[in-house]
Amino acid sequence: MLSNLLSKTVMPVLFKIGPLSVYSYGLMMGIGFLVANYVAVKEFERKGLGANFANQVTFLALVFGIAGSKILSLIENWGDFIRDPIAMTFSPGGLTWYGGFVLAAIMILYAAHRKKFKFWKVADALAPALILGYGVARLGCHFSGDGDYGMPTKLPWGVDYSNGIVPPSVAFRDFPHIEDKFPGGIVPNNVLLHPTPIYEFIAGMIIFYFLWKIRKSVEPDGKLFMIYLVLAGLERFLVEFIRLNPRLLFGLSEAQLVSVVLIAVGIGGLIYFNRKALSAKT
Repeated sequence: MLSNLLSKTVMPVLFKIGPLSVYSYGLMMGIGFLVANYVAVKEFERKGLGANFANQVTFLALVFGIAGSKILSLIENWGDFIRDPIAMTFSPGGLTWYGGFVLAAIMILYAAHRKKFKFWKVADALAPALILGYGVARLGCHFSGDGDYGMPTKLPWGVDYSNGIVPPSVAFRDFPHIEDKFPGGIVPNNVLLHPTPIYEFIAGMIIFYFLWKIRKSVEPDGKLFMIYLVLAGLERFLVEFIRLNPRLLFGLSEAQLVSVVLIAVGIGGLIYFNRKALSAKT
């Protein structure tokens, strides 16, 4: 019953108004930015950074986050891009989140420098909003069925993504170790799969709640952001084990390798800021 209920929510196009189609992926991404902006404004005001700067940062995250995600996705799929650059560039899908994360972070760092705000103070104010927006936007991947789902499963909440924009018979073409398990070497579109976008949404909400609860007690500036890096990196690292992504090195996917870097930076940062806090007390 749960499987059928979740499968019915796979709707790339939610509804149409005349010639205008409302796509679930774009809608959830928009909602993700809106809720993230709301949380960011609250935190920026509390930290004395101002609501206007929060709106500016959200705009930078929106523009350069999408641009960075698209650029990295095109680099990852260079062969397809060369064959059809126009279609690949302007397709609504094909976004790699950490490309956007890096480019948006650089632009926000520059904006904070121009405002003469401490970057780590800004980063801490953004941490809860980042994971909240990410989690909500992940629901767009589920509703659209864009291929960001997981491996076949027999769990009672497995989802049929046959109505998605990237059905399993297409998404699993480059995974012979999965295809070989099905008759004719083709994964049927109605096979039940791990709804990894929903897993990430749930994980994102848990991490957001945790960061929101501790945000006022964590010192010095920068430490909360490091906690965010560790938790966000760990969440993505773990879900990748059951997610549909090719393995690049040591049996790990590209996203897992990036997650390892984020976790390492976060742990290193926590050690640094803890020592800095101890030094300030002595």
